[in-house]
Amino acid sequence: MQYAIVDDGRREAFRGGRGTCPTCGASMHAKCGPRVIHHWAHQGRRNCDPWWENETQWHREWKNLFPEPCREVSHTAPNGEIHRADIKTPTGIYIEVQHSRMTDAERISREAFYQNLVWVIDGKPFRKNFDIYHMLPDPMSDLAQDLVWSKAARRMNGANRGLFFRVSANQDDFPGATKATLRSGWIEGIDKIEAEVKASYRGHHQYDWVRPRKTWLDATCPVYIDFGDDWLCRLEVYDETGLKCIRLVAKRQFIHDVMTEASVADIASRFYSISS
Repeated sequence: MQYAIVDDGRREAFRGGRGTCPTCGASMHAKCGPRVIHHWAHQGRRNCDPWWENETQWHREWKNLFPEPCREVSHTAPNGEIHRADIKTPTGIYIEVQHSRMTDAERISREAFYQNLVWVIDGKPFRKNFDIYHMLPDPMSDLAQDLVWSKAARRMNGANRGLFFRVSANQDDFPGATKATLRSGWIEGIDKIEAEVKASYRGHHQYDWVRPRKTWLDATCPVYIDFGDDWLCRLEVYDETGLKCIRLVAKRQFIHDVMTEASVADIASRFYSISS
């Protein structure tokens, strides 16, 4: 934990420090060794919050992007259950930054508990298994309404560059076909519409995640993956074909929006120009 109560106030760990847990009131002592992040630990007992994971430098850096009152905020449910959110913004958005693997059961429990929750996942441990491919047009654009994309995956070099069917061009062979039903036909390459795609681009890309951490694909709250860049990768479903995609969101925009928007659904809802 980053904070304990010392002399009636929240303080970060310091050498020889003693304090009490802000959540349960138990005694805590500071751990400030040369090879560990300075933190507080419960005295002679496990952490009082079973959802808490050992803090990495990545965790601490994320929490420090927000004002001190937003970090390690306890939330009490109507039934009395208490947990500490990594971050709670002034507008009521909860942010959980997660490094380690998580079971479906724990993810579902946290989403039900916090509700207005957004996940930020440390992607560096699986970066070599995560490939980002070609641009996609804004799914709400007129262009996107006519296109059905082939699913990109490793070792599928054509689809990775961008292959698609046009709904309008395949009506003779498949009368009444829609985006949701068209699965074959005359196939085209993205090079034919590259300028149009770039003009309507809002950060969407095809991707392939080899051996994915599947619980994040099933999450009901937004999931953003942090690969250590200036961009976060939000996991999304592109359109009615069920195509999975990521959307690149500037980290600075994410931080701005969670501090100003009241709902996680509104994070990154106002699109900004994104360079390719």
